[in-house]
Amino acid sequence: MSGEPGQVSVVPPPGEVEAGSGVHIVVEYCKPCGFEATYLELASAVKEEYPGIEIESRLGGTGAFEIEINGQLVFSKLENGGFPYEKDLMEAIRRASNGEPLEKITNSRPPCVIL
Repeated sequence: MSGEPGQVSVVPPPGEVEAGSGVHIVVEYCKPCGFEATYLELASAVKEEYPGIEIESRLGGTGAFEIEINGQLVFSKLENGGFPYEKDLMEAIRRASNGEPLEKITNSRPPCVIL
């Protein structure tokens, strides 16, 4: 048995393409800002929905949380002031995996909640 304990490898049946294959995502984020946890949460959700996707991280400048899909910037925290909604990112990935044109995500959730 290979792999890490608790990890499950799902292989698509012969002739089927794994969801998200051919899509490459780069997330550039500010580690000193504490955005690594947001990246890890997002990456986990993306890999669960689209196991064949390639997702990588890069350290970015202050306040950055930028997302590129196949080389196209689809979300910028520097422009929007918050983080992307998961459903919006999943829709962009779906479009990319179907070869549809990508649109920039303009909706964002606040970076924190003050009670």
